[in-house]
Amino acid sequence: MKFLLVFDFDHTIIDENSDTWIVKCAPERKLPNGLRNSYQPGHWTEYMGRVFVYLGDNGVKEDEMKRTMTTIPFTAGMIDLLGFIGENKELFDCIIISDSNTVFIDWILKAADFHEVFDEVFTNPAAFSSTGYLTVQHFHAHHCAKCPKNLCKRKVLKEFLDKQLERGVSYTKIVYIGDGGNDLCPVMFLKKNDIAMPRQGYTLEKKISQLAQSLSPVQCSVLVWSSAIDIMSYLKLLIKE
Repeated sequence: MKFLLVFDFDHTIIDENSDTWIVKCAPERKLPNGLRNSYQPGHWTEYMGRVFVYLGDNGVKEDEMKRTMTTIPFTAGMIDLLGFIGENKELFDCIIISDSNTVFIDWILKAADFHEVFDEVFTNPAAFSSTGYLTVQHFHAHHCAKCPKNLCKRKVLKEFLDKQLERGVSYTKIVYIGDGGNDLCPVMFLKKNDIAMPRQGYTLEKKISQLAQSLSPVQCSVLVWSSAIDIMSYLKLLIKE
C-alpha cells in the first residue's frame, strides 16, 4: 500500500511565486516597464529568461540570488506537513511538478532540509552560465493545447506513473496538491479513487468548481485546503484506513 503525493511548488509549498520573488534582487526591487510588459501568455519561461539577463546585466550574483530565495516563507503548516511525510516515507512517494526551475527549488528545499522528502522534482532546468548569468530552459515539448508551451503537468504525471509501473510500483491513491490554472490538466487525468487538493481561494479551486457547475466535473474527489495542516489531517486518516 503506497500513496503518491504530487505537489505544485509556488503558492503551494512556498507561499509566494519564486519567479516574481527574485525581482527583490533587481535595482530598486523592480523591473523596467518594457521588460515587465514583454510577457506573452504561455511564454513565461522566455520572459523569465529576459528577467535573468536583466539581473545579470545589473551585476546580481548567484550568492545574492540564493540569499534572497531562501527567505521565501513556506505556506502555513507546510513545514509540519513535510516533516510528517519525511517520517512516513515508507508509505508515501512524493514528487514536485512545477513551472519554477531546478535552481530555485533546490536552494529552497536544501536550505530548509526538505530535499530528502521528495523522490523527484520535475521543473524547468536552470543553471548559471560561465559568465554568471542564470539561464532557464523549457522542461519538455508537448502537444497539449491547454498548457503553457514549456510544461504539461498531465504529461509529466502520466510518464512518471508509466515509469513506476515498469519498475513494478503502483499506487493505491494519488493525492494532487496545487493551486494554479496549470494544475487543472493533471487533475483531470486523476481517477475516481484519487484526490485533488486545491488551495482555497486560488485558481485551481475556481476552475474545478466551474467544471462542476457546467456538469462536467472532475472524476476524482476534491478536498480544499487553506493550511497544510488540513492536508496532514487527511493523510493521517488515509494511513489509518
